[in-house]
Amino acid sequence: MSSTTKTIMITGGAGFIGSHVVRLFVRTYPHYHIVNLDALTYAGNLENLRDIESAPNYTFEKGDIMDEKAIHALFEKYQFDAVIHLAAESHVDRSILDPLAFVRTNVLGTASLLNVCRNNWKDHMEGKLFYHVSTDEVYGSLGEVGFFTEETPYDPRSPYSASKASSDHFVMAYFHTYHLPVVMSNCSNNYGSHHFPEKLIPLMINNIKNNQPLPVYGKGANVRDWLWVEDHARAIDTIFHKGKVGDKYNVGGFNEWKNMDIVHLLCRIMDKKLGRPEGESAKLITFVKDRPGHDLRYAIDATKLNRELGWKPSLQFEEGLEKTVDWYLQNEDWVRDVTSGNYQKYYDEQYVKR
Repeated sequence: MSSTTKTIMITGGAGFIGSHVVRLFVRTYPHYHIVNLDALTYAGNLENLRDIESAPNYTFEKGDIMDEKAIHALFEKYQFDAVIHLAAESHVDRSILDPLAFVRTNVLGTASLLNVCRNNWKDHMEGKLFYHVSTDEVYGSLGEVGFFTEETPYDPRSPYSASKASSDHFVMAYFHTYHLPVVMSNCSNNYGSHHFPEKLIPLMINNIKNNQPLPVYGKGANVRDWLWVEDHARAIDTIFHKGKVGDKYNVGGFNEWKNMDIVHLLCRIMDKKLGRPEGESAKLITFVKDRPGHDLRYAIDATKLNRELGWKPSLQFEEGLEKTVDWYLQNEDWVRDVTSGNYQKYYDEQYVKR
């Protein structure tokens, strides 16, 4: 898309990845009007965006992507030129406990959003774009060798990945059937600041700091490709502006780590930063029953994104992990509010009681 004035809806913009994307777009493109739509469920936190909430080109709207009537009203109000769709249920463990919640949000919510875009843009598709942000988990599990490419067949193994795979298919169906201008990316595991502490890295950081057990699934042999969240936000920026309509791009860090090795690295970093004897935090490691259907290995081949659009990661993993640990140690109030649920009061204080 060109750099002319645009009004962009970013769904899930109060979440972990979404807040980094909102911040990047608000700061980089003052001529864009960024409207952040978020339902503010447990992982949506407006405290993530305190630093830009007063920016003249930023607006927050509380809403659910499954409420098609409300989304249509927002299209009437703002006349959106583009949607960057990040809103999703994303935690695999939660999907195992409540799979239908993931069907509702990730499948039906995405389909509703696509339908609103189709109905509002049907007579003037030129210059419009629906950008769907997805996951590498749709591809299933790899053995010890090989990588996921954009041509890898889908083979989801969890309710979460199945719901994201379905949403991906709906996006491409709307492109082929209704000629809705779409682009899609599938990204590897993200890490960085503002990550809800149920995921591996922030959970381990928080538990190490508080001398709590460090639960590791199975033997900790599962391998993931990790990407610093700010590099993912840059990739989304690049794909949004340069990506080919109807195409998809894999986003990854070229950075594979076993879960067990990450936990040991975090223990060493935390021991150093907290002034503990080396090896002290590693004593907290506890092995727990493996997750059902736990994929062994994910590895993204992001060559296409680098070759065609010029994007590549900016940080080595060890440097990014140090930055991440520093952020959590320097933002204890944020961690405390998130783990206690107090962060959910922020919306009422800032938007309802004004």
